[in-house]
Amino acid sequence: MTALKKPAPESDAHRIARLMRSPGEMMQPDRLAAIQPSRISASRALMSRAVRQRWQILCKRFDIDEKGNGVAEYRIEIGSWRFSFPVYSFEPSPHGRTGRIIGRSWDMMGALVEGNMSQQDFETTRVELPKLYEGRATPGTLIWCRSNRSGRFFESARQALKAGQQPNVSELAQTCYLMRNTGLDGNGTFGTKSFLAYEGDHPLRWSLAAQMLCAYMMRVFAQDLLQHLARLGSPQAPDMAKELRRFLGVGNGSALGLMLFVNNHPRLIERWLFVREEAIARAKAVTPDEGGTEIEKLLGLVDKAIRFRAQDRAVYENVTRSDVLAEELQVIRAAVARLLERWQAGSRFESEPFAELAASLTDRVHAEAMETLHSLLIELVAEEADALVEDLVIDEELTGRPEMPVSRLREILRNDYAWAFKLDLKIAAADRYVWYKSVTAEEPRRGPAAEVGEDVVNLGLDLPRLVVALDQDLAAAEPGLSTARFLLAHPQHRAIVTRVQALAGTGLHSPHADIMSGAFTPAHITRLLNVGIHGIDKTRDFLDRNLRGVMFHGAPLPEDIASGTADDLWFYPAEPSL
Repeated sequence: MTALKKPAPESDAHRIARLMRSPGEMMQPDRLAAIQPSRISASRALMSRAVRQRWQILCKRFDIDEKGNGVAEYRIEIGSWRFSFPVYSFEPSPHGRTGRIIGRSWDMMGALVEGNMSQQDFETTRVELPKLYEGRATPGTLIWCRSNRSGRFFESARQALKAGQQPNVSELAQTCYLMRNTGLDGNGTFGTKSFLAYEGDHPLRWSLAAQMLCAYMMRVFAQDLLQHLARLGSPQAPDMAKELRRFLGVGNGSALGLMLFVNNHPRLIERWLFVREEAIARAKAVTPDEGGTEIEKLLGLVDKAIRFRAQDRAVYENVTRSDVLAEELQVIRAAVARLLERWQAGSRFESEPFAELAASLTDRVHAEAMETLHSLLIELVAEEADALVEDLVIDEELTGRPEMPVSRLREILRNDYAWAFKLDLKIAAADRYVWYKSVTAEEPRRGPAAEVGEDVVNLGLDLPRLVVALDQDLAAAEPGLSTARFLLAHPQHRAIVTRVQALAGTGLHSPHADIMSGAFTPAHITRLLNVGIHGIDKTRDFLDRNLRGVMFHGAPLPEDIASGTADDLWFYPAEPSL
């Protein structure tokens, strides 16, 4: 009798691939909307690197009067690299003050510039920044930014410090910020340095790093400004408590433009989602030690998330309320606690306990609670996750393959875009929407096609219909015909063919949805960018279009980072007890 061969041991690569979720599961808009901040998110990844490398942030000048008019200048040292962050501060004015891009008045404008900034460049930037779209950045400028104070809460905090008291925590906790970002512009905009021009050893040479550093500097300036104005009003004003300073982040608002960002940056979206899924899969593959140390860590993180949600004072409309998620997280906590009890008792039947934990909870808890668990799992493989973030240096150019036979092109189309053929694309005229740029607001908008009119250029990527139309013409072509020959006869397909070929085999780049349908919810994709990719907490929706939240909520202070005392698990901060 021939002996049965033992199956070959599974390689680590195959194991990780097996534990990753499929594009069909991940790319549904409601699932994308449920993704929560994690160590992979841009703002948290920035903090992880800053803490590891002990970045130095120093205030070199702070010449601002009691009304808020003046300038400040910061220096940021990252290894052998140095950056300048000039700030131009203004007295708040109701005239032309808005969080939208048509604004012409801001409480703060700043820039992130490589190296030491000369006085001439400082003054040039002071003149050019307020021009915005007509302005031009000085050489070495990476980002232009602007923000506004949270009028009510900033002034309330200033008055409290001026009176010798700490600000009211319960009041500040309604928004959790003193200033709100109203614009981060870079990558060639206004003459800023293009991302592709960043040197190989540039410390900000990974996706969104420069923008996130600017957002963090807004937070630094907001707190310095508050303290400065309080002291001008009363020299005896106390320092704001450090635990409150850490608790407060920087506000952020986003709207429909992020849908167009997703359409135009498929490589970035695919790479970020893939890296996050790989980090989760690596965590699911972890085998705890005998004492269950990793399970205990996860249990502590879930407890932290529950407290964070239970203390949340934000008011939500369509987004799931935090009190609901706190209850859902209790279900997850009970499952983690049971796993720990079994493991420590020696009942270790699970070969992949974290993978089986996640599988047992799927469809039992709310999607946002499940994605919270996934984000917390990543902390079990923190070093691996940090290394994966280094892969987020992306060349986003899409290049076609003119020599490819149309039979192969159609095969890719049918495989990678199978979801598009399952959609009902014959929607009623009343339910058909278009994406356009508002003439008055200069911002992306979405409206019924019948109301917008035929003269408006549709900015949205009608991906499923482009795919179906391409497939119909490919079906009628000779299978051996080259793509180049096919496009000579059908030039209208050039853009979609290039996209399909360039993204072949990567399934995490495009939401599986008809964005031209009135049934599509734009806020789902805005949440993907804001919450999952940027790492924004407490995102509150308005009319399923706009979102407001807070970045760097609980993040270390500059002195924490420089001293090496920063808490690596700073996220989900507890409300300070002052």
